[in-house]
Amino acid sequence: MESTSKRGSWWRRRPGTGARTVAPAGAVEAASRLEQLLRAVRAGFPVAPAAHAVDYRCSCGRVGCPAPAQHPLSFAWQSQATVDIEQVTRWLAREPETNAVTATGRSHDVLDVPAEAGRLALERIDELGVAVGPVAAIGDDRFLFFTTSRSALDEDEWWTSELDTSPEDVSEHPGLRWHTRGSYVLLPPSRLADGSTVTWVRDPGQPLPDPLRVLEVLTDACTAVGAVAVGEQWLIG
Repeated sequence: MESTSKRGSWWRRRPGTGARTVAPAGAVEAASRLEQLLRAVRAGFPVAPAAHAVDYRCSCGRVGCPAPAQHPLSFAWQSQATVDIEQVTRWLAREPETNAVTATGRSHDVLDVPAEAGRLALERIDELGVAVGPVAAIGDDRFLFFTTSRSALDEDEWWTSELDTSPEDVSEHPGLRWHTRGSYVLLPPSRLADGSTVTWVRDPGQPLPDPLRVLEVLTDACTAVGAVAVGEQWLIG
């Protein structure tokens, strides 16, 4: 495995290489961010660069951006998404503060629930002895449960997700959302405009569970905390 010190050398480029010059302290932080992101890449999650926070605003520069620091940099994010370690390293070397998203519906899906429901579900899953797989937290707001992809397993029965990037979508549909083909979620160590961060709650290297095994516990947890989407116990999206 490549050492942290070797990876850190990517961040100490000389002027003229196209990479941002980073001070020694910044190099340590940048290497740490890279290592966190590479944990997801090694787990097989396709990664694409995303916008980041700049003084509580979005780096995309759009006035009134509906999802500051929470959307891909390019409209071509689905074709950009990769598990190539060298490519991901180059992206972060050019822009150390960039966030990252992973494209769902390929190697994995994501079940996205309110944090309160996510914590309750983890307690119940541990009590039941069910394999939960990787779990990430988006600040204190949402929990992301990574699972195998139904799109890949049931090619004749897949559905497309609409992108969940508008804050009003979360308030209108506070329950569970299923990110599959055509959608994405933020990955650690992304940082939001409000200062919160995306972190791993359960290691990304754990085996991915079948989504239907996790879904039942998550829907029960959403109901228990009153986070139910209008007309449904969960929302595909």
